[in-house]
Amino acid sequence: MPVTAAGLPETAAPGDPAPPPGLVVLGQFDEAPGYDVNRPQGSASWLFTWTTAGRGRLRQGTTTARAAAGDLIVLAPGVGHGYGVEPGARHWRFWWAHCQARPSWLPWLSPYGTGDGMYVVPAGPATPRDRVGDAFHRMLADARGPDAAEPRSAPDDRITVAHDTAARELALCALEEVVLLTAAGARRPVSRTGLDPRVRRIQELFVADPGAPHTVDSLAAHVALSPSRLAHLFTRQTGQSPMRALREARLQHAARLLEGTDLSVERVTAAAGFVSPFHFHRVFRERFGMTPGAYRAGGPMVGA
Repeated sequence: MPVTAAGLPETAAPGDPAPPPGLVVLGQFDEAPGYDVNRPQGSASWLFTWTTAGRGRLRQGTTTARAAAGDLIVLAPGVGHGYGVEPGARHWRFWWAHCQARPSWLPWLSPYGTGDGMYVVPAGPATPRDRVGDAFHRMLADARGPDAAEPRSAPDDRITVAHDTAARELALCALEEVVLLTAAGARRPVSRTGLDPRVRRIQELFVADPGAPHTVDSLAAHVALSPSRLAHLFTRQTGQSPMRALREARLQHAARLLEGTDLSVERVTAAAGFVSPFHFHRVFRERFGMTPGAYRAGGPMVGA
């Protein structure tokens, strides 16, 4: 049965599950002190938040960030997270969206990664906040469909779910504008000097050639560490194991190939480094909420 806005809580509360993967769900909240959400298992979809007033605090794994007006903070799936009004703040007003991020957004977000799958894009003097706000309003209107009322006139309808293909794609186009505008106008990224250069080198290998037959042993040899030492160091600094990070890189590469080429799904499977087509289909469906074929076609999501 499809998820509708009526089936979702007005505001997330501890214990409330995140929206299922494959949906585009969004809204605008203005929360008072005491608002606090904790999801130990994280979410199966990406969470985008853009603050318009007040202050919030977000946690992803062991990484935390303070959200002020104009800040875009993005939480990747699969890592425990929490968020709420920052202690001492009067309120936190923010736009939010749960969806599957387009692979093309990651190069814009990656310079602002702070660890554990969190991306903090701080507001800068060049950030066109009016345009970003308009993009969120347009996203809300597109998600509701062409016959919906103007979103600015319906402040009480706080949660919207886009179900059909056109509504989802239009909403994601508006969110893509948010990502580009905020990243292009942001202040310099926070320095990542705390990340071990050997871990960075492994991450660079994953980006440069995710389809290569990497193993923990081969990666460890590349940075002159023992396999156990690499696994411990990489997991401690990034919040996920080397093989989990490699699988994510391969899935993102596969998604880009499905979006931008006419390669068959079988060839995409091999090019992305997956040996078993069955395994590829299973993990792709878990990650993106639909099969590779449906992803390429922009078809209905699993469970919709």
